[in-house]
Amino acid sequence: MKKYLSLVTFSHTIFAMPFAFIGFFLAISTTNHEFSWLKLVLMIICMICARNAAMAFNRYLDREIDAKNPRTKMRDIPSGRITANNALLFTIINCFIFITATYFINLLCFILSPIALLVVLGYSATKRFTALCHLVLGLGLSLAPIGAYLVVTGEFALLPVLFSLAVLCWVSGFDIIYALQDEDFDRTEKLHSIPSFLGKKNALMVSNVLHIFAALFVIVPLFFTTLTWPYYIGLTIFIGMLIYQHQLVKPNDLSKVNFAFMTTNGIASVAFAVCFLFDIYYRHYL
Repeated sequence: MKKYLSLVTFSHTIFAMPFAFIGFFLAISTTNHEFSWLKLVLMIICMICARNAAMAFNRYLDREIDAKNPRTKMRDIPSGRITANNALLFTIINCFIFITATYFINLLCFILSPIALLVVLGYSATKRFTALCHLVLGLGLSLAPIGAYLVVTGEFALLPVLFSLAVLCWVSGFDIIYALQDEDFDRTEKLHSIPSFLGKKNALMVSNVLHIFAALFVIVPLFFTTLTWPYYIGLTIFIGMLIYQHQLVKPNDLSKVNFAFMTTNGIASVAFAVCFLFDIYYRHYL
């Protein structure tokens, strides 16, 4: 189990899972649907399995590339801790569990489940033909809030889409920062990324723009629903972490990329979600 948790870098679940909770409880607080422990558990299962499948497939598809890259050659498949076939089997098992879980949620989620898997698994191939691969990754994670909203309601709405757009821009932006580390390697191997296409300085500018839009998309919900001071605190922390990570990473200094990628974004997502959930509790129960 420890090897497979390493394979899928389970700690990175901290990015999308908090936004899934936002989508789930947004649905409960803004509609007539009641809280259901079963739906919450099924939502968590779907989140974990979809991400497990996406990451395992990424490692499977990139195994030869990872073996060549000094930064990634010690990952589980290149180092021999997990075989490629076992990684692929793990992907298939998680896809099956994901689709099965959606069957017990509602018809819309079940119908959309193959499309969701196509997006999150398809990301792994995009670096081979487009520098927009970061946006595809962002799109995959952006399914979390709207998908969780659909678990509760079985229908689309504007508010969860706004949070999904925020996740799309936020994740795409910080993935560009993370990809700065592989700029030279990507060029050598003819892989596509914003840093290898535009260079470090311009890539950071693109990341900045995406994070500005991410900030705007978490502000816009204020105009569509009632939100109070806990949400404003979460908003401040989230935007503050966006700004802070851009202070840490410079074109000529990538020494703090991992800290900017993992720590600041982990704080941003968890703090924002906690404040959002407390806002709901404050408005409805206090």
